[in-house]
Amino acid sequence: MAEEEDQLHHVRRRRLRCLVTFLNCLLLCLGDTGGPILLRLYFLHGGHRQWLSSFLETAGWPLLLIPLSLSYLYRRRSDQSAPLLHLNSRLLLYSSALGLLTGLDDYLYAYGLNFLPVSTAIVLTATHLAFTAFFAFLIVRQRFTPFSINAIALLTVGAGVLALHADGDRPAGVSTAGYWRGFILILGAAALYGLVLPLVELVYAKAGRAVTYTVVIEMQVVMGFFATVFCAGGMAVNGDFQAIGREAEGYGLGKGKYYMVLVWTAVLWQCFFMGVVGVIFSVNTLLAAIIAASLIPVVEVLGVVFLREKFSGEKGVALVLSLWGLASYSYGEYRQVKEEDKALLLATQHHSASPSV
Repeated sequence: MAEEEDQLHHVRRRRLRCLVTFLNCLLLCLGDTGGPILLRLYFLHGGHRQWLSSFLETAGWPLLLIPLSLSYLYRRRSDQSAPLLHLNSRLLLYSSALGLLTGLDDYLYAYGLNFLPVSTAIVLTATHLAFTAFFAFLIVRQRFTPFSINAIALLTVGAGVLALHADGDRPAGVSTAGYWRGFILILGAAALYGLVLPLVELVYAKAGRAVTYTVVIEMQVVMGFFATVFCAGGMAVNGDFQAIGREAEGYGLGKGKYYMVLVWTAVLWQCFFMGVVGVIFSVNTLLAAIIAASLIPVVEVLGVVFLREKFSGEKGVALVLSLWGLASYSYGEYRQVKEEDKALLLATQHHSASPSV
């Protein structure tokens, strides 16, 4: 009887894990496609506040309090002395610093998107994998592989193709200098994001405690809070808070839709962050990278359909090169995980076969 109950409990846990994984994948897909589209929509119809747009990328962090509250209530049912928070002082400090870096990254990305089509920006953003591989080598000693080197080369060439045909890709009203400013800002945002990811991995390694899903969400709340505070400070200095009302009055789609764009931009970007964290924890980083790679052509199509962006032959070549690079990187990560699992299995079998002393 007890064995049957254990099997039933195992089945329920596995089903719950599958459901959570599916929901996180759905959140990642919604955020990764809708966030950039709405942010570009803000600029297309009269939005000009870079600090406000960067603020929106993390302003939805209070939504994370919902799963945290549910997690706490669940823990309290089985343990009345369960702590409210799991973060120690070290993790709190590290998460705060990562939040400030994320705020700067948000600003670079939002400012760059003011000058570039979203279909171009999404291809440039994919270069963060090349920067991630480089900084991971420096920070966490992750070695280069032929697959990661191939990915870096392909992503670099893809960005170069876009750079060589800048004049044919400029949105109406954007000067050549403005286009190049956006190009450099988006690449800067990709580089900074490529730095943040290995730093997060380093923080996990230096945490001094087990890193559970609750701990990861708590870290994301702290990072989101400090990133939002960073951008709110820029808004205050730049006078964005006072300008929101005036900008809403002159917005091309109307005042009501202006505020809808702001709110849903914040919600969708938070869906992206929640989805990424959930997929990485529930499965692995590889699946998150594969999903993000598969969504690049989706964002391209959405940009052409809803924002009336041009899709040139050069952009198509850059897209293919980027997808090829992402596929190479993902396959290399898959091979490495399989090799590590195989080595662990052989070590376990060898240990089991060894005679007891």
